[in-house]
Amino acid sequence: MAVGIREVAALARVSVATVSNVLNKPDVVAVATRERVRAAIAELGFVRNESARQLRSGTARAIGLLVLDVGNPFFTDVARGVEEATSEAGHAVILCNSDSSPGREARHLELLAEQRVHGVLVTPAGPSLDGVRRLRDRGVSVVLLDHPSREPDLCSVAVDDHTGGELAINHLLAEGYREIVMVNGPSRLHQARQRRRGAEDAVRAAGYPAGTLSVVEVPALTVAGGQRAGEQLLARRNRPPAIFCANDLLALGVLQAMVRAGVRVPEDVAIVGYDDIDFAAAAAVPLTSVRQPRHELGRTAAALVMAESQDPDGHEHQHVLFTPELVVRESSRRPRV
Repeated sequence: MAVGIREVAALARVSVATVSNVLNKPDVVAVATRERVRAAIAELGFVRNESARQLRSGTARAIGLLVLDVGNPFFTDVARGVEEATSEAGHAVILCNSDSSPGREARHLELLAEQRVHGVLVTPAGPSLDGVRRLRDRGVSVVLLDHPSREPDLCSVAVDDHTGGELAINHLLAEGYREIVMVNGPSRLHQARQRRRGAEDAVRAAGYPAGTLSVVEVPALTVAGGQRAGEQLLARRNRPPAIFCANDLLALGVLQAMVRAGVRVPEDVAIVGYDDIDFAAAAAVPLTSVRQPRHELGRTAAALVMAESQDPDGHEHQHVLFTPELVVRESSRRPRV
C-alpha cells in the first residue's frame, strides 16, 4: 500500500502542512523539524505524488518529443540531445512515436496535451500542421523538429535537406556517374521532398538531362524498405551504377541486397546514404553519407521550447537551419585503374 503524506505527518508528529513545506519550501521549516520529517519519509519509504502536484498547479515538468520512427538511430541521437538539455533544466521527456502516420501523430498530440506538458517537439508526419496549431491554442509551446517553418509564431529547428540532396548527387556526378537512382521515402514527408528536389536541382545545374536521375519511392524509410528497393533494382535488365538513398537505413538495406546477390560495392554499384548514423561507418562497406548534426538538433530544439514555455509573451521565435556535410567513404568511391 502506498504511503501518503498523512502517514509521514503522523510519524513525525507534525501537521500535513509542515510535511508539505519540507517537500516544497524546506527553508521555512526549523532544522530540527525538517530532519524529523525527512527521517519519517525515509523510514516509511514515502515517494511524493509528482503527478498530483502537477495537476494541482496545472503544469508538468515534462517535454513531449514526437518523432517519425524511434527505431531509427537518427532520432535516437536527436532524443539524446533533447534529454540532455531538458535534464539540465530539471525536466523529463515523454517520447512518442508516430510511425510516420498523421493519424497516430494527432492521437499523440492529444495525449500530450492531456498530460499538461510544458512544450512539445514534433517532427510532422505530413504537410498538415492542424494538430500543432490546436496544441498551441491550448497554450502549449511547440517547436518543429527536423522540419523548417516559415510561420512567424512557430519555432523550428532543421537541416537544409535541399543542400543535402545536392551534396550527394554532386559527389556521384564528380565520380563520373551519369545514371543515378534515388531510393526515396513517401513524398508527404518534407525531408523526402526536399532531398529529392536538391538531387534534381543538382543534375539540372550540372547541365545533365533529367533522365540522369530516376526515383524509386518506398513506403517506409527502413532497412526492410531498402532491401526491397535493392531487389527491385537488381531485377532490372540494366542495373544502375549509382544509388542515392534518402536515409542510411535505406542505404544499408540496399547494400545488404547487393552483397547477397554478389554485386560488388563500389566496383559494380556506388551507394550514398543520408544522416551518417553510427552504423554507416561500421557497415561491411563503410557508407558514404550526408551528415546531419543530430545531437545539436535535439539540444537546440529543447532549448527553444523551454525558453518559450518559461516566457511565452517575451519569447522571440527562431527558425534554425543547420547545414549538412558529406562524409565520403568506400561505398561511393569509383575504383581507380
